[in-house]
Amino acid sequence: MKLPSGPRLPLAALWLLSRAVLLLYTFRVVFVPGPDVTTDVSVIYFNWYEVLRGGTYPLDDVTWQYPPAAAFAILSPGLLPFLEYAHAFFVLALVCDVVVFGLLTYAGGRPGKSHAGAWVWLAGIPLLGPTAYSRYDIMVTAVAVAALLAGVRNPRTMGVLAGVGALLKVWPALLLVGTARGRVTRRSWTAAVVSGAAVLGACVLAAPGALAFLTFQRDRGTEVESLGSLVFHVARFFGAWDGEVRLNYGSVEFLGPYVPLVSRAAMALTLLAFAWLVLWRVRAREFGPTTLADAAFVAVLLFTTTSRVISPQYMLWLVGLAAVCLVWRRSPMRRAAVLVLVATGITLLEFPIWFSHVVASDGLGLTLLFVRNGLLVAASLIAARELWRRTVTEPRLREADGARDGAAGPGARVPAQGGHRDGELLKS
Repeated sequence: MKLPSGPRLPLAALWLLSRAVLLLYTFRVVFVPGPDVTTDVSVIYFNWYEVLRGGTYPLDDVTWQYPPAAAFAILSPGLLPFLEYAHAFFVLALVCDVVVFGLLTYAGGRPGKSHAGAWVWLAGIPLLGPTAYSRYDIMVTAVAVAALLAGVRNPRTMGVLAGVGALLKVWPALLLVGTARGRVTRRSWTAAVVSGAAVLGACVLAAPGALAFLTFQRDRGTEVESLGSLVFHVARFFGAWDGEVRLNYGSVEFLGPYVPLVSRAAMALTLLAFAWLVLWRVRAREFGPTTLADAAFVAVLLFTTTSRVISPQYMLWLVGLAAVCLVWRRSPMRRAAVLVLVATGITLLEFPIWFSHVVASDGLGLTLLFVRNGLLVAASLIAARELWRRTVTEPRLREADGARDGAAGPGARVPAQGGHRDGELLKS
């Protein structure tokens, strides 16, 4: 499937049209079937807002499971006091959407770049439906996109943004996995540690309970949309499991026999994914122009797919990172990006439209989850293989060819290079 790479005017026109439709759903002018996803903002976020305005973090609310800088996102609608809280939040989500779209469009117009990334973002947000504007993940994704686009030329800026992003929702720390060895890594990682420590210190000093979130997930089950949940969905479908499904820690989870075992298996898969990333970084021989974004996309994709919780808004992270990858004209992540887009559209069907079928573990619910999670698994494997091929396998083959040519003597013909086609390698 070929992604379009057109001029800016059609991009802008389609963005305006798609976002106008999305706002109709978000503001409840037009209704999407299923649960009202905007109540997380009008009820849960607003309650947190009231607590945070009182000078403390939610100390007794186990649904508060976010790093301390998340308070900034929850408090941000206060910047628009002329609007009610939920409407102000949706407007700020739209602003973040505009920022990401503008960054991708600008970057895609530079020499050697493509507007395919902007097209991915243009399509991905409405594919997720009103959930996209009803969670603060779009704000975190905006920080991550800005960090990756800045990181090619300014590692310190990327490090600062990654450090701040990690204090918003942890996963932006993974943006640093693909930094080129040497000076780039030292600068970006140091900036991330310093900025993260500064934000953390400010939050701890500003209000009590900044670290309370660390103890609020000890008794979580397995979320009904996760990869591991398929075990219980199938068992329930055949009447072979007598556990329960209930709202727990802010999401609908399986609780009962074998749930701790499946949750531990999910965490083991996540540890294996982390071990693979460490091995990749050790074995990688070339860090090209696309490696920073490619590695970040692969890392977040692996950790999302193996997590015991795959909330619908997590797809925002993947859409944003896939979009950054495709800013480069010869990105190796195109197939994985297409799979993520399709998975995002399926996510809208399983939540909120047919979420009742997912909770019931019936045939339709199982089909939706198998397709969506299967697409994520396929995207993870394809993206990881492409990253390894581009940075490990092909450089080793070129080195082996070069060694053979050198052994053949000074008059030997040197074959054309076939590895990185995106330009000069980043110096490590």
